[in-house]
Amino acid sequence: MFKTLVKTTAVVLFLASLFSISGCRKQPVQPPKQVTEDIYPDPASASAEIQNALATAAREYKRVILDFGGNWCGDCKVLNIYYHQEPNASLLAANYILVDVNICRMDCNTDIADKYAVPLKKGVPALAVLDSNGTLLYSQRNGEFESMRRMDPASVTEFLNTWKPKG
Repeated sequence: MFKTLVKTTAVVLFLASLFSISGCRKQPVQPPKQVTEDIYPDPASASAEIQNALATAAREYKRVILDFGGNWCGDCKVLNIYYHQEPNASLLAANYILVDVNICRMDCNTDIADKYAVPLKKGVPALAVLDSNGTLLYSQRNGEFESMRRMDPASVTEFLNTWKPKG
């Protein structure tokens, strides 16, 4: 009888732990648009999107990140994944308006990249940070993010913390 009681208690405790663990699980998070959807929109929309982002940034006291890349770019997809992971997702939402600038196969929106001193030949993704007036605060010079697949999400966190508005 004692053995039966011990076995029954063990089974009850095991089942209780399973139920308590399953009750604590978070609901699945929607994956970012990196798998089936294109990250970078129609290249013709870039100038208008930048202007809209600057207007929104001025209203919301945020900065604008221009993310130059292409839907063919694996490192661009990794950066997009990192943008949607915490703490990056919260940092991005609180401090920035993100504009994905489609460069096609390095032959679209090169004038915008030139305007913001982003050397596309160094690799993509390539980033620029603007204040809400459109003043360039940072532009990637040496392909700092072009190897995102070998970088840690913390590198994105550090970047976002470095360039977020002060105060």
